[in-house]
Formats: sequence, C-alpha cells, structure tokens
Amino acid sequence: MPFVIKIVILAIVQGFCELLPVSSSAHVIIAEKLMGLDPTTPSMTFLLVMLHTGTMLAVIGYFWNTWRSRYFSSASAFWSFARSLIIATVFTAIIGFGLILFIEHVIFRGAVKAEVEQLFGNLTLIAIALATVGVLIIVSGLRSAARQRQSIEFKDAAWIGAVQGLCLPFRGFSRSGATISTGLLCGLDKQLLENYSFALAVILTPPVIAREGYRLLGAHAAAGLASDTAGLLWPSLMGAALSFAAGWLSLKWLSRWLEHGRWHLFGYYCLFAAAVVFVLGRFYLGETA
Repeated sequence: MPFVIKIVILAIVQGFCELLPVSSSAHVIIAEKLMGLDPTTPSMTFLLVMLHTGTMLAVIGYFWNTWRSRYFSSASAFWSFARSLIIATVFTAIIGFGLILFIEHVIFRGAVKAEVEQLFGNLTLIAIALATVGVLIIVSGLRSAARQRQSIEFKDAAWIGAVQGLCLPFRGFSRSGATISTGLLCGLDKQLLENYSFALAVILTPPVIAREGYRLLGAHAAAGLASDTAGLLWPSLMGAALSFAAGWLSLKWLSRWLEHGRWHLFGYYCLFAAAVVFVLGRFYLGETA
C-alpha cells in the first residue's frame, strides 16, 4: 500500500476519533500496526502530532463563535475562564510531565534512548487505558448531577488538569473522555465542560507538537537523515487537512450525545475497543508483553 494512502487512512481515523472520547491515539496505533508501521518511531509520532494539529484547528473553528460570545464579551468573563484554564494546565504539567520524567528516568532506567514514546506501541497497556477511561465515562455519565454548576472553581480546574496530566504518557486514555468525565463527577454543566475541555486541548497541543518536532529533528540529525524531515512535512500537512474535516464532523456527533444524555455510551464502546485491542495484540499482532 502506498505511503500516501496510509496517511489518508490514518488522518481519517485520527480526525474522526480524536474529538470523541474513544482515544484517537489507540485507534491510530492499531491502524499503523495493521499497515506495518511502527508507532514508536519519531516520524510516526510526529505524524500523529501533525494530525492532532488538524483537529486542533477544527476545535478552534467549531467553538470560536461560542468562545467569542461567552468568554470574550467582557474582561471579567475572559479572565475567569482564562484563570481556570491556567490552573488546569499547571496541574497537567506537574502531573503529566512529572509522570513522563518518572517513566523515562526510573521505569526505563538504564535503557538505551529511554523515551516515554516506547510505551506507545504496547497494545496491552493501551487496552488497559481504554478500559479505565471507559469505566470513568460510564460512571460519570450515569451519575452526572441533575443540577449542574455553571462556574468552574479552583478545585474543579485542579482535578480536571490533574486527570488530563495522567493521559499524557498513556495512549488509550482519552483526554476528552477523562476531562469531561471528571467535570461531570464534579457537578459541572455539560456544555460548559465541552467548551472547557477543548479549550484545554488547544493549549496542550502546541507543546506536544514542539516536543515531537524536536525529537524528530534530533533523530534525523543523529542518523544523517535531515532531508527526510522535509519529505515527511508535505504528507503530514495533507493528513492534517483531512483530520480537520473529520474532526469537525466528530464534534457535531459529540455535542449531540453529550447534551442528550448519551455520554455513557462512549464508555461502553471504549470497553469493547479495549477487548479488541487486547485480542489483536496477543493473538494477531503477536505482542507478548
């Protein structure tokens, strides 16, 4: 199969799943493995980040009118929303990057070129993460409060940010699923959470892109493959455009299900996907650990 066709498939899978609480990364990694690609290589992790860029732009376009009318209408509204985003992002950085450092320097201690990306191809770990977020989505969807608060307090932002940090090192632990579910358990309004969760995604994506871009350039420079970086750029940009379109469609689906009380159904899908990933890893793709 030509590499361009593989990118098209990955872009559609990633773009459609990214903004649903089903972990786009897990779906993309399975697709990569089935097409004979290695999801742990710098080129593949960078491609995945570029696809995330496409969906990030879809988020900005989809929510822009709501954000402008609700949070840019006055200085007080803007700073209240921005303050909660900053609090959540700080907790994400502390938990998420702290976990990454712990994994790289303690769990992988002594390993050659120890990087957290080495976990990205572990299907057993992905299955566990999918099952965990599936349970969280089901519980939050079935227990969401009848009276939901319209303001995000410090403790709400801290909890959401901390849980988002847990998602960073583990593919399969859906960021949107985890953050929205945490907010529901805190008693926050569904529409507020949808806006808040994806605003956090817009903040989080650029540092991730920078990390993977630096990793790719370092790997190519070490191997004398500087020209490959430019060769990967154009297919990645095409993939980002496709993921933008697919992401826009998935946002419409998410909004309908979240607002009509069907949030927990995504959790059941995650449990099903976890079982499929585990079976594929153990019996089809030959993973032993």
